Formats: sequence, C-alpha cells, structure tokens
Amino acid sequence: MSARTELARVDLRGRTPSVAELRSALPRGGVDVDAVLHQVRPVVEAIRDRGVEAALEFGEKFDGVRPAQVRVPRAELTRALAELDPDVRAALEVAIERTRKVHADQRRVDTTTEVVPGGTVTERWVPVERVGLYVPGGNAVYPSSVVMNVVPAQAAGVESLVVASPPQAAFGGLPHPTILAAAELLGVEEVWAVGGAQAVALLTYGGTDTDRDGSELAPVDLITGPGNIYVTAAKRLCRGLVGIDAEAGPTEIAILADGTADPVHVAADLISQAEHDVMAASVLVTTSTALADAVDDALTAQLALTKHQERVATALAGSQSGVILVDSIDDGLRVVNAYAAEHLEIQTENASEVAGRVRSAGAIFVGPWAPVSLGDYCAGSNHVLPTAGCARHSSGLSVQTFLRGIHVVDYSEAALEDVARHVINLANAEDLPAHGEAVRLRFESLQ
Repeated sequence: MSARTELARVDLRGRTPSVAELRSALPRGGVDVDAVLHQVRPVVEAIRDRGVEAALEFGEKFDGVRPAQVRVPRAELTRALAELDPDVRAALEVAIERTRKVHADQRRVDTTTEVVPGGTVTERWVPVERVGLYVPGGNAVYPSSVVMNVVPAQAAGVESLVVASPPQAAFGGLPHPTILAAAELLGVEEVWAVGGAQAVALLTYGGTDTDRDGSELAPVDLITGPGNIYVTAAKRLCRGLVGIDAEAGPTEIAILADGTADPVHVAADLISQAEHDVMAASVLVTTSTALADAVDDALTAQLALTKHQERVATALAGSQSGVILVDSIDDGLRVVNAYAAEHLEIQTENASEVAGRVRSAGAIFVGPWAPVSLGDYCAGSNHVLPTAGCARHSSGLSVQTFLRGIHVVDYSEAALEDVARHVINLANAEDLPAHGEAVRLRFESLQ
C-alpha cells in the first residue's frame, strides 16, 4: 500500500494577515536566476563572439547532439506534418482555430486625438519586425507552446518569425517532429534546432549557418516563450539588446474552493500542474477542512496511477505546494490576490461572481468545467502566463506583446504658437532653457 499523500497546511483562520505577511507566509516556488548567471554568461559571450559554431558546441555539450545545421530544412517540416498522428493533427487544428479566434479580437486600431484645432496626436500600433519564439524540450514535448507563441505574433502582423527548439538526439539532431509539424500547420517556415541559453543568445546575435550556402540566421528584436532557469538567465543577460516577454519561473496553480468543490476534480488539477516539473507549485486555498482532507485522499489514490509519479510526488511535497485554510471566501480572495497565481481555478458556489472579484492572476478558470488543462490546449486563451507573483503587475502573452505603440505628433504653426509660452515656461522651470529656445526661435525667425 502506498504512503498517504498529504499537502502541507498553512492555517490562516482567525487571522487577518497584512499583504506583506501573506506574501511571506504563502508557499511559493522559485529559482535563483542570479545563482546561474556565472554559468550562462560565458555561453552568451561565446555566441556573441563566435556565433553558430559556439552555439553548436554548447548544444553538443548540453543536449548530446550536434545538428548538421541550425536551420531545419523545409522538407523536414513538411515530412513531420505528413507523418503526424491524425488524432494529434486534429487536436492541434482545433487548438489553432480557437486560439486564433480569441487573439484576433485583441488587435488594436490606430487612434487620432485632436488636442486642439491643428494639433493631433495619433497612436499607431506597429508590430515588432522580427521575433524569436522559444519552445522548450526537456520533460515533455510542447506543440501547444508553438501555437501559443505563433498565433498572437501572426495576429499582430509580425512579418518575420523563427521558432527555436532544442535538437533531439533521438531525431537526428532535429527538434521533436511534433514541434516541427505544429510549425508547419501554422505556416512557420523558419525553425532553428537550438535550445537553452544558446538559443536565446543566437536569436539575439544571429550568425551564419553551417549549411552549404552559409545562410544568414538573422537576429530578432523580441524573444518570447518559457524555458528553464538557464533560458531565463540568458534572457536577463540579453535584455536590452532584444525585448523579452518575461522571466518565467516554475509553473503554478492555485485553486480557491469551498465545501461544494469535488475533491476528485481538485486533486486531478493539482496533479496535472505538478506533472510539469518537480518545482511546480500546486496550492489549494479553501474554507473547508473536510475538502482538504478529501483532497489528500484523492491525491493518494490518483498519484498511485499517475505516469510521472515521482515527479508529481516531489512537486506536491515541496515547500512551493500546500493547502491554505481560511475562514471565508473573502479571506480566500485576499490570499489568491496576494499570491497572484499563474493559473487560478475558482471552484466555489457562485464561481462567476467570485472570479469577478479576483484582481491578480495570469488566467482564471471558472467553475468545475474549466480546468487549467483546457486552457493549456483548447480554450482559445493563451497559456504563456506570468509566474512567481508577477501577475500582480504583468499579463500573459497576447497580440499586444508583439505590438509597439508609437505616438505621431502633428501640429500646425498656429497650434504650436498657441501653446509656445507654456512650453517655454515649463522648460525654464526644469532649467532646460534650450528646450524653450527650440520653440521660441521658430517664431522669431519668421519675423
């Protein structure tokens, strides 16, 4: 008989901790990016200096394989799609269709504001010119991440994009064929067989490929997509030379539940998130000790049947996972807003009303029929979301990630003259008189 699985508990009943106290008391996963910067910096610098050759050397060292070239031949994308399991293809097509439908509605339109007669400011929304979309390997294969990165970039109007994913020794140095097939389904023509920190560095600096023609691997302007701690460290080192979406930490789920929740559903959802990684966080916030006990029972039963049992058990036993006991749903909302989960499920009475009161979450899943797994694949929402409490100030990947707002200022002579004295007075108040002169001289020279 397997040992009983019991999540660690934090009892906040009878207490009203401050936000600061909540942030320190709640279980939280995390990685110390600073601790690996010294390992990643030489990788980034070598690729900056030696380009593709250095990237391939590090790939051979870390991934155990050295592809003949970085760019995956188009024929391999075509072949991967032709050989894809029809059921997987059908599922990907549904995921793509629904994700495109949601993201199409996110596209912004240019707006022009007439500030005064003859003076307008137009906000133009311009897509990033070239983006690199990182799709991790490791514990699992993530064609869904291809969808979640590519669709919003395409909806934004990005004209040049490249998917980078680690080479696999089992597939002759190519990324996993399901990744290639997903790229082909989406119309992506450029895929690089490079992973980890070396992928981020090569996307940043570019280089010359090792194929017969010495093809250019053009650098990008923005890198998106999740990855391990080494990918995150490389993003930090390259930020400024390129834009990044976020520094992703371990994945996490929080479930706010009362006594009406089904413990089997709750346990299944906690396990599904723990399946990602031993550092994944699975947190239950509940008003019901009876539910918490029943969830432990269900975890024990389900864990015995879980494929990745050791990985899941390690994640559930970690300091990043646990149960938070609260007196009321209002108290539970304070907890989940302080926690700011990547994924937040609401499994309570009046779940829609409760969900409407959440202020901080990467994505919110309402009621018993909207599990996080749905959002991972086929809800239409994006699953590249802020982690480690960053949902308090940041959003998930969207069309907006790939757009830049540019203000276009268009003033007539009369409109500038009307406000000139105010510009001059403010410039003098800031002790920047040349700013005022740039306005005054325009009118003096006309006299």
